Amino acid sequence: MIADFADLCTYLYVLTDEVYREVAAPHDTRPGPDAACTDSELITLTLAAELVGIAAETRFLAYVRRNHRALFPLLPERSRYNRRRRQLIEVTNRIRSGIMARLWGVLEAEGRDLCVVDSVPVPVVGYHHAAGDHRWWGEADFGRVPSKKQRMYGFKLHLLIAHSGLILDFALAPANHNDGTLTAQLLADKAGLTVLGDKGYINGPLQDDLAARHDLTLLTPRRSNQRDQLPAALTQAINHFRQIIETVNSQLVEQFQLQRNRAKSVSGLCARVQAKLAAHTAGLYLNYLLGRPLRALMDLAVI
Repeated sequence: MIADFADLCTYLYVLTDEVYREVAAPHDTRPGPDAACTDSELITLTLAAELVGIAAETRFLAYVRRNHRALFPLLPERSRYNRRRRQLIEVTNRIRSGIMARLWGVLEAEGRDLCVVDSVPVPVVGYHHAAGDHRWWGEADFGRVPSKKQRMYGFKLHLLIAHSGLILDFALAPANHNDGTLTAQLLADKAGLTVLGDKGYINGPLQDDLAARHDLTLLTPRRSNQRDQLPAALTQAINHFRQIIETVNSQLVEQFQLQRNRAKSVSGLCARVQAKLAAHTAGLYLNYLLGRPLRALMDLAVI
């Protein structure tokens, strides 16, 4: 049972280190001596920070140094912590995939074959500042958020999510990319799934190709001007089961502060997004293992 922040870090470290030894350590060919604070410890710190909702690195490290120094006696300074976290982007993603593989095996059948695809906006500059010179120029772009009828400047995080809430795959792209443009990339290596999308994912040729080559069904509601309409009951069912994406998006935005990520560059943004998605997967694993909801983990650190 996770009763406090120390328990959370202990569970996370054991899980992270086990998966690290399986998926990352065999591929580690870096020269020189090992760092005093191991990769497993540093990634544990990163996941713990995301799960308790503390985005500011200085604040989080100060909290750990002040209250839990025994857990991390060789805690790095903030600048080194930030630099190593960026260097471990690929390792963090491998650990996320390793935890996901463990969790995939314990999901109920209906939680594995039914998936939802959608995107969540990741603004990086206030819209009224985006027209001037800034550090994101040439990397981020303008885009629309149809659900809110708003314009934004930044990126969109495209997600493929199982009905259980497990994030299976993702892609980060400039916000001017329409939702449907990355569907093929997200689904190219998947098979035997039923994937639900909104009207932005309507693409007849792609849907036919996915069905023929991957035995994958991409279902979307039909536009009102389309000749062939789906049965009303099926459209209602699609809209009902797509509600899981709203839950996951809400978790990423509110608990994991996806839209207030404090990134100063694309590499920093990618490191933060990878950490948030890995933390979400680890939190879901702890939820299945221990019955501790994601939201409850935020109460473990009082700063």
